[in-house]
Order: sequence, then C-alpha cells, then structure tokens
Amino acid sequence: MVEEKTRAGRNKTITVTPEECVTLSEKFLNLKNKKTIQVSEIIGKTINNDLFEVLDYMPKSFADLIIIDPPYNLTKDFNGFTFKSSSEDNYLDYLRSWFPKVVSFLKPNGSLYLCGDWKCTSALQQVMNENLTVLNRITWQREKGRGALSNWKNGMEDVWFGVKDPKDYYFDVEAVKQKRKVLAPYRENGKPKDWEETEDGNFRLTYPSNFWDDISIPYWSMPENTDHPTQKPEKLIAKLILSSCPENGFVFDPFLGSGTTSVVAKKLGRKYCGIELNHEYCCWAEKRLQMAEADKTIQGYSDGVFWERNTANLQMCGNKTKVKQTSVAIDLFATTNN
Repeated sequence: MVEEKTRAGRNKTITVTPEECVTLSEKFLNLKNKKTIQVSEIIGKTINNDLFEVLDYMPKSFADLIIIDPPYNLTKDFNGFTFKSSSEDNYLDYLRSWFPKVVSFLKPNGSLYLCGDWKCTSALQQVMNENLTVLNRITWQREKGRGALSNWKNGMEDVWFGVKDPKDYYFDVEAVKQKRKVLAPYRENGKPKDWEETEDGNFRLTYPSNFWDDISIPYWSMPENTDHPTQKPEKLIAKLILSSCPENGFVFDPFLGSGTTSVVAKKLGRKYCGIELNHEYCCWAEKRLQMAEADKTIQGYSDGVFWERNTANLQMCGNKTKVKQTSVAIDLFATTNN
C-alpha cells in the first residue's frame, strides 16, 4: 500500500485503508495456474493477474464490447511497476504479443475501442487494421497537462473504433446524443426548428461526432477520482458502452486500472469483467464498484443524454429535483478553470 497522503477536507479522491484492502481482496478472482475458465466464472469479477498469465485460458467470443487502455509508449510508473518507452517497432511488437488474443474474446458482432496518445497512435492503427475493420478514430480533448516551452502542449488523445464484422455490429446513436445550448435559435413558421424551447433555456439534441470536447479529466473534487496516473473519465467510457454494448451485454477490459470500465458498465446495467495486475488498483476498483451500488450517477450524463460542458446548470434553474446535476456542472466548470 502506498503511504496515505494528507488531503484537503474537500478532496473526494477515493482511497482504501490497509484494513479495507484485506476485505476487498476477498472479492478478487485469481486465475493463475487455472487452465480452464468459464464465462460464468468471470462475470462481475476483477481478475488480479498479469494479462499474459491468463490470455491463453480465457473463454473465446464472450464479450459484446472490449475497451482497452494499455500502457502508452511512455515511461510511466504504475504504483511501483514502470512501463518504459521504446522504439515504435518494439512497441508494435508489444501490442502484437497480446492484441490478437484479446480480439478472440469478442463475439462475432462485437466492437472494440483502443485508447492511445499521438505518439503511439500509428502503432495502434496498425494493430487494429491487422485484426479488425477500423470504422473510426475518436479524438477527445484533455484539458489537463503540462505546458511545453519548445513544443505544443498535448491536449488530446485518440480512441480507435473497430469491429469484427462491418456489416453486423451494435451501434445505438440515440443513446449518445449530446444536449447543447442553442445560441442562435432558428425558427420556421414561428416555431423552433430542430431545437426545444423551455423556460430554462433553449436546447438541441445533436448527433455525436468523432471529436469530443466535453470530457473532464478526473481530479480531486470529483467523486470518481483516484490516484491512478492515467485514469479515464467515467463520461468517456459511458459513451463507448452506451453506443456499442446492448443492455445486459458483456463489457471486458484487459487493463482495468482503477476500475472505470467495470464501474460504468455496472452503473449502466451491463455485465463486466476486467484484468488488472496491480493489487491496490484492484482494491480501488472493488471499492468503486461497491459505491456504484448506491450511486449510479455519471458526471455530465443524466436523463438519457450527455450534456454539453457547463450548460447543465441552465436546465436545472428552479428545478430542485436535479440538484445533483447542478453540482456536476459546477464541477465541470471548475475543471476547465483548474
């Protein structure tokens, strides 16, 4: 266990005590030396193993959706385990050592999303093209990050979207529409055209594009935040799950980290499973899964729509039943000004 930090009173970062970790560890599934694994064994489980120990024994064709957030080609410390950057050829060899086997876990009509940054995205595209049909590349804006004196600050990441069968895959665009404030409302015959007029403001439901500028990186005042160095936002993962996994479908994450994929899948009524090597990260994941039993909210998502950043509070004016969403908007505003 990492030594506990001294945190401010308003800090909502999720932590676990050594005592909690002992209890949470009882929920882990360890598959080391197990040569036969059934789908029923892994549903709802956090698998505390090295991916390479269990790759050859996982069941085939069980996942409707696979979300992969692997180590990027950067030198990064993951709670004592250091992933070291290498040449692009070596990184591509690393991807090829496990990616095809993970693809075999997909159902014939399944979908896969693979995350990365600008530096490794060409390798990601190549390994995707070798194993799947690539349908798109999503680019999402990261508002966090250090500035650079001799280069452009990195403010984006990619998510590659691929399927096994381009003629047969699940995609629900209605589930991932974005609700945006209408700044210049257009009327036809005196009536709103393609937008809704309400006492709280004018809004339009828009189709999602492959550029996402409404994502907030988890930080200390957000209740989903952990100390994981590369934690993905719940809102980002929610878009992937709602668009590409049917209700009660199965979502799998082979690099689970602090558990975001499993947590969001649980909140959205999907089956889930994830593999994570680090013991403490698994504890964070299990604690977050416990918390999700009582709180299924996802920042920036409510009433079946994704809200444009910093507009949700306009809809909540005078509506006391949606106080939680107001606080979401405040948190999102704070994030953009952090």
